[in-house]
Amino acid sequence: MKNCLRCAAVLFSLIVCNLPTMAQTSNDGSEGGEVYYKNCAAARAAGAAPILAGEPGYSRKLDRDGDGVACE
Repeated sequence: MKNCLRCAAVLFSLIVCNLPTMAQTSNDGSEGGEVYYKNCAAARAAGAAPILAGEPGYSRKLDRDGDGVACE
């Protein structure tokens, strides 16, 4: 029973600690709505990449070549 609780605690902390780096809500006027990815690695980890302009999480800072597709 102790091992189960310990595993559950570790799993919970891994999930909770990684959530903010995956996607966050933002009121900074980003183009894709309120979803914010810190970088393309975070977008890929969340299964969101590639992100098209207008989709939640799209940001010009993630679109290196400016073609409307971020994290290609």
